[in-house]
Amino acid sequence: MILTIQLFAGIAERLGTSLLEYEYTESPLTAALLKESLALAYPEAASQIRTSFLAVNQQYAPADTMINPGDELALIPPVSGGDGTEGSGSEDNHRSSLSEHRTSDGMFMITKSPLSVEATTALVITANHGAALTFVGTTREMTGEQRTVHLEYEAYVPMALSQMANIGSEISERWPGVRCAISHRIGQVDVAEISVVIAVSSPHRSDCYDASRYAIERLKQTVPIWKKEIWEDGSEWKGHQLGPWNPLDN
Repeated sequence: MILTIQLFAGIAERLGTSLLEYEYTESPLTAALLKESLALAYPEAASQIRTSFLAVNQQYAPADTMINPGDELALIPPVSGGDGTEGSGSEDNHRSSLSEHRTSDGMFMITKSPLSVEATTALVITANHGAALTFVGTTREMTGEQRTVHLEYEAYVPMALSQMANIGSEISERWPGVRCAISHRIGQVDVAEISVVIAVSSPHRSDCYDASRYAIERLKQTVPIWKKEIWEDGSEWKGHQLGPWNPLDN
């Protein structure tokens, strides 16, 4: 079985490609078996492969998920900003060249263009809600004594949009009536520029605070977007930094 596996961030850089053609001859094949086979085949990236999750048809795959011919496969390293590696950029021939992507309802967006706080907030404003809260994430210049020149963001766009929409659905279930919109930048984001805008609204302010915090934490846990910190003397991809990463935890 010939498998085509999309690679991202530090794994793509380490292996020098963003699209891997891999032959697996045994059957049956599970997500766990494929990951271990890849780790053995590419020892230079083994630690990164083992800490990654396999996505099958744009969904995070538990270890026992069966892999079938024709499945859309992607290896997802820990997301959103450290399990990284230094290096130069990789080929992006399987990424979309479009500058803006939205879900069908317009509430969730990934774009290469500068973000508008006002435009994202306007998506959640409604006559029956008395509270709205907007979180804005920007590029910080100094982290301790390390100076960041700029950030570079990469996304597995269709799955990222799907995961953003899932966050909106989870918020609606936990806090009925609360509206949520998320806009995220990809590509180069300079110091003090906006990388993400999360807007929520609700009839009462307490739900706004809770839903906003939930949205940013879930974004950092489940949405396949990665950031690369570019310094004056090097660079590093940043991943999940809150302990062992499991996007299937809820």
